[in-house]
Amino acid sequence: MEVFIEPIGRLMNEFSKLPGVGQKTAQRYAYRVINMSESEARAFADAIVNVKRKVRFCKVCGNFTEAEVCNICATREKSVICVVKEPKDVIALEKVHEFKGVYHVLHGVIDPMNGVTPNDIRIKELLARVGEGDVKEVIMATNPDVEGEATAMYIARLLKPLGITVSRISRGVPVGSELEYADEVTLARALIERKEI
Repeated sequence: MEVFIEPIGRLMNEFSKLPGVGQKTAQRYAYRVINMSESEARAFADAIVNVKRKVRFCKVCGNFTEAEVCNICATREKSVICVVKEPKDVIALEKVHEFKGVYHVLHGVIDPMNGVTPNDIRIKELLARVGEGDVKEVIMATNPDVEGEATAMYIARLLKPLGITVSRISRGVPVGSELEYADEVTLARALIERKEI
């Protein structure tokens, strides 16, 4: 016997396709939708359809945009490019309000175990941007995991012969944490990348 009637089961199934949403969370989301007014449910559905229709990737950097070129690419200094894995990484860096250059979104990282090669991510597009001649520095801001490090090193090897400065974001002990809880790799990196005060 089916526990949920078909419309609820179908809605729960769709919610469970979202990352981090298990059966219980999908069930809570479905119940929330059931308790919405029809106008609230329509606004929710319209927001989903609207984002699919209007949001695209910037033809220059690969970030989210509604136009052909995102606002960052259209208005910022282009001599420094910060390379990230995904558009959500751009959002995280923008919240800091420190970086004044432009971005390049790879839409993935090199991951041979999952069949992702350099040709599967936006490395060629980065090389084309650098080849235009205005770029002085490329900052590698991929995640500090095996795939992120491998991708950063691969791209650095491609860019160094072009006379471009390639840097890597620093890593270390997070503010507000305690040393006893930091892993060995983080502590080692923090010591290696220490700065004079």
